[in-house]
Amino acid sequence: MTTIDDVSDDFSRLHRIFTFHLGVAVSLAWMTALYASVSAPWVRNIRALIDPAGLGRVESTWSFLFVMPVVLTVAWLSVYFGREILRRSQTLGNVAIEFAAAAMVAFGLFYLSIDRAVSVITLGL
Repeated sequence: MTTIDDVSDDFSRLHRIFTFHLGVAVSLAWMTALYASVSAPWVRNIRALIDPAGLGRVESTWSFLFVMPVVLTVAWLSVYFGREILRRSQTLGNVAIEFAAAAMVAFGLFYLSIDRAVSVITLGL
């Protein structure tokens, strides 16, 4: 039978691992976006350059490259400083499932950030 202390220890361990890896992802997303910004054409509508037959949405180079790293940074800061709030607001019975769901969402944002930066890097070549 698991006690509250065992669950608390699991939460602390998983929170530490998740926070570290999310911090690494945030760093990589920022480095890739900054590297892409060096070779990026700074235009008002970069989507038209990447996909001419696109949906016609207008998005500047700044927002195209840096929105996802900013969202990841806000998420990392929220997880880092909101540890006790997260501990108290568990919605699922298993802490590992909650961190796995959070990791999938974070990985999706990280993937979108890197994908956008790579599409700008290949545009500059």
